[in-house]
Parts: sequence; C-alpha cells; structure tokens
Amino acid sequence: MSKLVSKAKIFARQAHESIDQRRKYTNEPYIVHPAAVAKLVATITDDEGMICAAWLHDVLEDTNVTFHELVKEFGNDIAVLVLELTDISKAEDGNRKIRKQKDFEHTRQASTRAKTVKLANLIDNSRSITEFDPRFAKVYMEEKTKLLSALAEGNSELYSIARKIVDDYHAT
Repeated sequence: MSKLVSKAKIFARQAHESIDQRRKYTNEPYIVHPAAVAKLVATITDDEGMICAAWLHDVLEDTNVTFHELVKEFGNDIAVLVLELTDISKAEDGNRKIRKQKDFEHTRQASTRAKTVKLANLIDNSRSITEFDPRFAKVYMEEKTKLLSALAEGNSELYSIARKIVDDYHAT
C-alpha cells in the first residue's frame, strides 16, 4: 500500500471513529465499509486517487470533515473525486424520491473514475442491505436499478458485478 493510500485509510478511520460511526446492521466499526470498497477498487485499478477516494468516500457526507480539509490533506484531485461520490441532497430537499433524484443527477455528471468507485460502493452496500434488511432492500434495490444507468461509464467489470447483484435480486 502506497503512503498516500495508507494516509487515506488512517484519515478515514479516524474521521469515522471520531463520531463513533458504526455499520447499521452489524454494529461493526464503520471503517469496514470503506475498506471493502477500497479493496474492490484496488482489484481493478492501481490509480491511487481512486483507491484513496474509496477509503474517503463517506467522510464528507457522514463526518465533520470538510472539502477544504480534504484538499489540504490529499490535494484537489482526490478531494474533487470524493465530492463527486458524496450525496448532495439534504433532508430539507424533500422526500426520499426527490432526494434520490437529486443525488442521481449529481452522479450522472460525475467522472468515470467516480462512477467506478460508486459501483464498488453499490456492490458492498447491496450485499449487506439485502442480507440484513429485506424490507428496505425492496426500495433500495429499485433505486440501484435506476442508478446503474448513470454508472454505465464506470469500470465494466464492477458494472457487471453490480448489474448481476441487482438483476439477481429482482429475479427472486
């Protein structure tokens, strides 16, 4: 692991630990999710920026970390990549459907690199949600079916895995 990726791993772990963030269904430390996303991304690229963004993909959305802190610590390229991965909707934007549409448009305009990391995120989240929350999975997997149309420019291998997870879910 490069120094930069190691730095992103430590930074993400500290950011999520600082608010004692846990995985919803397992109560594991939250960092297990970014670790899984980073591991998936590292299987298809050696792009340090993408692997760093995978580690950092939830820090802006879930912790007190700011975009400016990311720029200072990791440079503009990685900070912008994380920003592309961050849902932009807020509770005051309206109901879930309205918020998810806003986030969809944001993702649709993201770079191919961000779409690839987003695919890895979708894969990991889909696995845990379908396993632990079958009721919510119905809503979630419908949203992911739509999201896949915005992620087609991402890595084809991850896209195929994500598409299979979504299609297999709907086939059951």
